[in-house]
Amino acid sequence: MTTKADRQAQDKAEYDAFLAVCPSRQLLERISNKWVVLILCALGGDGPGQPGSSHGPSAMRYSELARRLAGVSQKMLTQTLRALERDGLLTRTVTPTVPVTVTYELTDLGLSLHHLTLGLRAWAQTHMDDVLDNREHYDARAS
Repeated sequence: MTTKADRQAQDKAEYDAFLAVCPSRQLLERISNKWVVLILCALGGDGPGQPGSSHGPSAMRYSELARRLAGVSQKMLTQTLRALERDGLLTRTVTPTVPVTVTYELTDLGLSLHHLTLGLRAWAQTHMDDVLDNREHYDARAS
């Protein structure tokens, strides 16, 4: 008879995101979402030397996150925060004040992913001019 731990170890050994039924594919879908990347960057700090940098992880209120993530709808922000909390990437803390204060903070697991998303965001910002040039050349050839 196999134990739950044995089954989990077996499943982990078999994770393959190239398979449609693999749960790691669902996780990749979640963490590759632009709002997830931006939330993780905001909560984890922008990193040293970045404009507006907090230089490290911090707790943020919902309203602070909404302001920081220009263009995110209230519905999308709420759904994304709930999903990240469910996955154990952040914690939601409710403080009984008037009005109630709700803050979000990365867990150790979320912080480990933040380091990767910070690099992804930096790459996108650094190479945006190259991508725009390539798009312009591609569109000119396609016309």
